[in-house]
Amino acid sequence: MMNEPRLHKVLIIGSGPAGLTAAIYAARANLKPLCVEGFNAGGLIPGGQLMFTTDVENYPGFAQPINGQELMARMREQAERQGAELVTADVQKVDLSTRPFKVWVGEDENVLHLAQTLIIATGARANWLGLENEERLKNKGVSACAVCDGALFRNQHVVVVGGGDTAMEEATYLAGLCSGVTLVHRRDEFRASKAMQERVKLNEKIRIFYSHVVTDVLDVTKDHVTGVRLRDLKTGEDRIIDAAALFVAIGHTPMTELFRGQLELHDNGYIKVEPGTTRTSVPGVFAAGDVADWTYRQAVTAAGTGCMAALDAERFLAGLNH
Repeated sequence: MMNEPRLHKVLIIGSGPAGLTAAIYAARANLKPLCVEGFNAGGLIPGGQLMFTTDVENYPGFAQPINGQELMARMREQAERQGAELVTADVQKVDLSTRPFKVWVGEDENVLHLAQTLIIATGARANWLGLENEERLKNKGVSACAVCDGALFRNQHVVVVGGGDTAMEEATYLAGLCSGVTLVHRRDEFRASKAMQERVKLNEKIRIFYSHVVTDVLDVTKDHVTGVRLRDLKTGEDRIIDAAALFVAIGHTPMTELFRGQLELHDNGYIKVEPGTTRTSVPGVFAAGDVADWTYRQAVTAAGTGCMAALDAERFLAGLNH
């Protein structure tokens, strides 16, 4: 026999800083939130992108660096202590057409939950080049996070691909650790902010290849990165750059597949929220963290909007009871 679906006042999808902060605030307001923390949707794991970082040095309150995994473990424990319920599974499907909203959880869409309000905190994931050998050499010298993996390549040469602020940050960070950095960009000018560009151009350890693309990562036979093959888009010439690692910094994709056609999204796929709030185009549905923010993308801003989402949900529920 099918169990009756449980009705929740607040259901949270996602368990990075946004989702867990929302859970802490909603639990403290006695809303008994359910947080579906994820399992491995889209390559993200419970705790979100911070689970792939090592030392976090910019989260307020931690004078000494804290490991990303430990920071998330503490947030999770805090949410549970305040009374949030966490489920380690992925949301497979949602129906936002009527309230209560329907949320199917688990591998076979086998558990239906109902929610009076929904907080979406599904985050974003790094983009990759899509090369076969890039995939094969992931975690063997191919990375999307310099802060996580840069220290493994101290005093070696590395390649960064990208042209935005993230690529500049990664290149600058790696120049502080590595013997040299080659920065590869497919256009003939960067789209990063001027200040970031200047910092990179003035750094003697960084050399820049404009109008080049990475066409292959070497060397699968050795089971670790030994170099990358570049193509000059203007001349068509190929060259190989010896390198111990390839860092891919070409942006992020928001995890919004579940909500396409049900919520208003920006052209870039991020969820539209009413400025200054976490309200989406569907009353009772709120979005927090990197799923709605491609500008700041920090743990502390995600946590801030998680707090806002819980307060917005609480006010929405209070309005229903009047």
